[in-house]
Amino acid sequence: MTTLYIRYPARSAADSGALHNCQFALVGEGGNVMQQGAGAPGNLASVVAGARRVVLLLAASDVSLLRVKVPPLSGARLKAALPGLVEEQVLGDPADCALAIAPAQAEESERTVAVAQRAWLEVLVQAVVAQGAHSVSALPAQLCLPLQPGAVSAALTPADGALELALRQSQYQGLGMTVAIDADNALHTLRALAGDTPITLYLPAALRAQYEPLLANHPGITLEEEHWAHWIAAARGLQLDLALGLSALSGTQARKWQRWRWPLRIAALAVLVNVAGMNIEWLRLKREADSVRQAMTQTFRAAYPKEAVILDPAAQMRKNIALAKANSGEVAPDEFTALSAAFGEALAGLARHDIAASIEYRERSLTVKLKPDSVDANGLAQVKAALAGRKLALTETAPGIWKISAGGKS
Repeated sequence: MTTLYIRYPARSAADSGALHNCQFALVGEGGNVMQQGAGAPGNLASVVAGARRVVLLLAASDVSLLRVKVPPLSGARLKAALPGLVEEQVLGDPADCALAIAPAQAEESERTVAVAQRAWLEVLVQAVVAQGAHSVSALPAQLCLPLQPGAVSAALTPADGALELALRQSQYQGLGMTVAIDADNALHTLRALAGDTPITLYLPAALRAQYEPLLANHPGITLEEEHWAHWIAAARGLQLDLALGLSALSGTQARKWQRWRWPLRIAALAVLVNVAGMNIEWLRLKREADSVRQAMTQTFRAAYPKEAVILDPAAQMRKNIALAKANSGEVAPDEFTALSAAFGEALAGLARHDIAASIEYRERSLTVKLKPDSVDANGLAQVKAALAGRKLALTETAPGIWKISAGGKS
């Protein structure tokens, strides 16, 4: 799944009317940068449409991070209460702001709330959605800087004759502002904001040569060359999305469902056809079964007109035939007499005939318990073959115990 990261310039630069390029990077699922560059926001349609997800890194000066005491409320209630919680710290109407609250930290009564101008953010998100974005997130750029334990992370980016300063102090604390293009003044401002804390400053490669000679006058500042890998690594673990709940994303969701409209209709039609087909086939088989049962019942009534109750014509017919055979003196193949006689005849081929210690007849099967060491494997095979010729099956259920049944029953 590819993700497109776009770093937008500050809103003040866009309001000036000048056309500014956005830095972007297309990232693979493993975090590898597949493509990077810069372009006007309106000229990124091919890159945006090809990405599964778009992440907007908003300029630090356009997002305020407020520390707010939060009551113990559920997610939905807390979201509804956010405008009231930040009202005293926001100039203007909180309803005109896009708000996002950071996850709760252990044993902290305060949480970070990110605040941005809703109308401006709606325009940015709508522009990306119009270019074919499938999923859009908006993150504060200051929290997408690498987090340095015991130090402050900062970045300086040239923008419209000034410098965009982003500062990250902890996991969910940071700030941003626009400072003069003067390098020494920018370092003074950075030191004033960070206090005595060590600073890791990320700069574009073109600015590094300009700032390195000035570090002697600003101790505690370490320079690092800015790479997309820094922004991406921090952004992937950030849970503070300002785009959630924006009306500009409602069209994206509608288009997602619209793409599945015809496939879902075809799937529903296929299910309907299959269900209808199964029911039609079941009704056909049921009619055939009823017809066969009716024919069997008529045949049974014709043969046994005195039978008052007919529950299972086939079973009752077999029972009556077996009873008639017994009454005429014919022995059924699974009766004790037939089984024991066949067993005795099968033993005729063995060298020793007195192998049975006991014989038991139960459930139309003959169970023979053998005398110890009276029959070997060859003898067992010989008796099996003799009984098979009489359509009887022999099964050794346990060592020294044979079970003989008619028709292969066991």
